[in-house]
Amino acid sequence: MNFPHSLTERYHLASHLARGGMADVYLGQDTLLGRKVAIKVLHAQFSNDEAFVKRFRREAQAAANLANPNIVGVYDWGQAGNTYFIVMELVDGRSLRDVLRSEGALLPRRAAEIGAEVASALSAAHRAGLVHRDVKPGNILLATDGTVKVTDFGIARAWDDSQELTKTGAVIGTATYFSPEQAQGTPADERSDVYSLGVVMYEMLAGRPPFQGDSPVAVAYQHVSSSAPPPSTLNSDVPPELDAVVTRALQKDPAFRYQTADEFKADLTRILAGQAPNVPTAAVPAPLPAGAIEAAATTRVMTHPSAPSPSTQTMPTLPDRGPSQIPFILTAFGLLTLLALLVFLVFRLASADQVPETDLIEVPNVVGMTEGEALVLLQQEGFSVDLRFQTSEDVPEGIVISTTPPAGTELRPNELVLVYVSGGTEPVLVPNVIGMSQEDAEAAIEDAGLAVGTVTTRPDTEAPAGEVIEQAPLSGVELPPGTAIDLVVSEGPEEFELPDLSGIEDNEAFQQLADLGLRPAQRLEASDTVPEGIVIRTEPEAGTLVLPDSTVTLVISSGAPPVVVPDVFGATVEGATGQLNAVGLAAQVASQTVSVDDPALDQRVVMQTPAAGASVDAGTTITITVGVFTPPTTTTDTTAPTTSTTT
Repeated sequence: MNFPHSLTERYHLASHLARGGMADVYLGQDTLLGRKVAIKVLHAQFSNDEAFVKRFRREAQAAANLANPNIVGVYDWGQAGNTYFIVMELVDGRSLRDVLRSEGALLPRRAAEIGAEVASALSAAHRAGLVHRDVKPGNILLATDGTVKVTDFGIARAWDDSQELTKTGAVIGTATYFSPEQAQGTPADERSDVYSLGVVMYEMLAGRPPFQGDSPVAVAYQHVSSSAPPPSTLNSDVPPELDAVVTRALQKDPAFRYQTADEFKADLTRILAGQAPNVPTAAVPAPLPAGAIEAAATTRVMTHPSAPSPSTQTMPTLPDRGPSQIPFILTAFGLLTLLALLVFLVFRLASADQVPETDLIEVPNVVGMTEGEALVLLQQEGFSVDLRFQTSEDVPEGIVISTTPPAGTELRPNELVLVYVSGGTEPVLVPNVIGMSQEDAEAAIEDAGLAVGTVTTRPDTEAPAGEVIEQAPLSGVELPPGTAIDLVVSEGPEEFELPDLSGIEDNEAFQQLADLGLRPAQRLEASDTVPEGIVIRTEPEAGTLVLPDSTVTLVISSGAPPVVVPDVFGATVEGATGQLNAVGLAAQVASQTVSVDDPALDQRVVMQTPAAGASVDAGTTITITVGVFTPPTTTTDTTAPTTSTTT
């Protein structure tokens, strides 16, 4: 693609930034709002593939609904001919992939900071009902101001979308980073994103991914069947707390991982604050707390129907890998540990009625706290916590609305407390206001609960003045109430200067007027100086401001005007020739003369052809005939009588 290149009148491409599996990303310019943007353009070979186009549109619609500082914003999407594109926030920085390639393993604290921000982005997506399914360093951007942003929701899908793009049995993602369930072609949920983030965390800490192989299939097999050594075995600077967090995220069975991205983020936040994570520092599945077995089936994670339940599934057994018995020993140890835990829980539940009243714990008041603060406080007090999200017009997003049971209630240790957190206001659907008058469009936007943003005007040859011709964001996406919608309003057709068409042939002049959107007309006019068929002038004249579809008359030369033959009768040859030449005619003397009886006409013009008064073309030859005077002759009468005398 040559640069600069215009996708539409609004978006111009400047340079190539990156190439992905289904699209290229370009640095672009939004000429309407005067800002630099990143523009993702679908590869040409996919433009005619309905499934790919649908997936591409899904990315735009899904990402446009996600408002989070750790998610790359999507401003607009559209189509220019056969080219499909998405307009996104331009992030000034580098991808985590580039950083890892150039710098290797990161400092443990920096890795934890990046992981916590990525988990925050995934949490926002999961609350919106979207699973990313392709969490990898290439989709994590590190801005120059230190912000971490997640991009490319191109293969995300809504959990409740029955017409999902990827059916069960199809694998989507990047082999190095996808979860065991993705490797086996089974449905992915938000715990799959947790696993992929665990792989990214492992690479940030150890300097390489946990599993490597000669082919994607070999890597996928290891995700399903092999256990990765703790990151600290490759980097001694990694503390045991981070080892434990990453190990829990990388559990093969989704039931033994962090159940939400919020849980993952909470443990990373504890480590950054110098506190112990809420996970044992051993490379075995995290034990379920007492009282949580009954709640496992109703945990906050909206798991796919095929996802195993913690109460019915045991740890997966590793396949036989030859002479080494380590996988068998680890599996057996894990099963024995789990069996011992279950026996302990059964005895504990059986003796629950014997818990003295002094062991009861009062539920603290966490209303008004952030979800992270509430989670930490309740877990420190000894409760199990289930975060649930509700829309709220009054409580800001991420703030606790209420708990069940309420504050002040006394519970046994490890009993479940439901924490209801505000998910913000209910998003509203952006209406389609293109084609409306500006007044009606603004009213429709405000009626939808949105705000009118910047209104600009632009000439348009088709839309009448005052009609909305563009809106951003486009209709059909859901946005938080109060979001500004920018409008472009038509000024009507734009006047322009009529070019000078004089001196060119009539056919060319007609074509130029048609190309300008004008209606050509013509009138013939004789000219002594302009050849026939050439434009003399236009009406209105060149340089006049005209509107599209106006009528412009071409005044075209019909050649020189006709000449009236002068009367040269009685003139000398020289005089007649001079008179004829003076009016643009030629003179030719006839070879024969005419006899005249008037001496005054001797050697004078007595005839002319064409006759005097006739209209002829300039240059016509006039034939003149000269008269010759012949005097009359005198004769003697020989018949007269004679007189004779006699003498």
